[in-house]
Amino acid sequence: MEQEYLTVTALTKYIKTKFDRDPHLDRVYLTGEISNFNKNSVHKYFNLKDENAIIAATMFQGAYKKIQFQPEEGMKVLVIGRVTVYEKSGKYQMIIEHMEPDGVGALYQAYEQLKKKLTEEGVFAGPKKPIPVFPKKIAILTSDTGAVIRDIQTTVARRFPIAQLVLYPTVVQGVHAVPSILKNLDLVEQSDADVVIIGRGGGSIEDLWAFNEEPVVRRVASFSLPIISSVGHETDTTLTDFAADQRAATPTAAAELATPVLNDIHLTLGNLTGRLQTTMLNQLNTRKELLSKLEKSGIFVKPERMYEVYAQQVDQLRLKLMQGMQQRLHLAKQQSMQFTHRLQLVSPEQLLIQQKQKLEWLHKQLVDSNQNYMQDKQIRFQQLVEKLDLLSPLKIMTRGYGIVFKDGDIVKSVDQIEEEQPIEIRLSDGLVNATVTAKNKESL
Repeated sequence: MEQEYLTVTALTKYIKTKFDRDPHLDRVYLTGEISNFNKNSVHKYFNLKDENAIIAATMFQGAYKKIQFQPEEGMKVLVIGRVTVYEKSGKYQMIIEHMEPDGVGALYQAYEQLKKKLTEEGVFAGPKKPIPVFPKKIAILTSDTGAVIRDIQTTVARRFPIAQLVLYPTVVQGVHAVPSILKNLDLVEQSDADVVIIGRGGGSIEDLWAFNEEPVVRRVASFSLPIISSVGHETDTTLTDFAADQRAATPTAAAELATPVLNDIHLTLGNLTGRLQTTMLNQLNTRKELLSKLEKSGIFVKPERMYEVYAQQVDQLRLKLMQGMQQRLHLAKQQSMQFTHRLQLVSPEQLLIQQKQKLEWLHKQLVDSNQNYMQDKQIRFQQLVEKLDLLSPLKIMTRGYGIVFKDGDIVKSVDQIEEEQPIEIRLSDGLVNATVTAKNKESL
């Protein structure tokens, strides 16, 4: 019987089906150490390991958003999920649905991680706004039924009763706490409050967790009004405490930070008033003595003496002014004459005369040059005519020479003519017709 071979895909699907149907693998509680954690992907891929084994793990985006801490390399965690097979690679993996730190509470871990993150960003390092010394209106964000509001009201009534307290009832615990806190902070920022007290009574870290949520912490840090935080007992410290402008250990301490003591103010004002009166009296006495001395001085007895020196100085200055004006006027006249002379030199009429003189001189130079040139050319022409006359055949013929022609052509040799042949002889003064009777050729 021929054996049927399976494809890799078919085998992998079979194995995956076995994994998915196994009830022991459908919900697995596992502890291990995180390794190769990929922070950059939307879904998180990493490994869980112990000293002897390792398993691939995947946590999809929806499940990852629910955890309240940041997984890190080497962190021991407790996870809940299911074991399945990834068909593409044929590897088994754990799909994690829940994760929390092993040995440390998840909320505490989340607290430390968010504190580190915000510290590195400088959220807590910003300048703290000063608490007003004499607040007119104090906004209070807390529960309207707790002891916090009663403690604040009692303290303010005792210390600074003229201040107005405005309560913004706020949910300070549970899932509705964060939206309630953010909403009331927006309302306060639109009001005319001078300072804000935000807080609640003590409790567990879970009870106080709303004041560790990142949106609340960032809103408090960037708030435009000064905020006093009083969350929990003296030993409790939330991230809101770090973000606020002042931290108070108790609601009573918060009210004391927000208000002065009215009786102390009255006492201080009384002391300052007495000191001011004493100072003013001393100043008045000193001024009276100075005035008495001034009244007896020569300036006030004969004030005209004070102006005699200045009158002489005015006369001297007036004389200097006149002299200076005359000098400047003389200098201006000289400059004017110089400018007039320079203008005359560059005036169009003067320039025209100069250019006309220059033109006449150039014309004379041109005429003289042309005459000299013509004379030179005439002399040269006469010389050339004389040379040409010396070389002229007519000139030579005047000395007894003639030119013999036969049929209109010049005869240059005896060989060109025959006996009894008619010829013409050109003499200097005419033409002679002759007939050759004999010829005799001579060697040269």
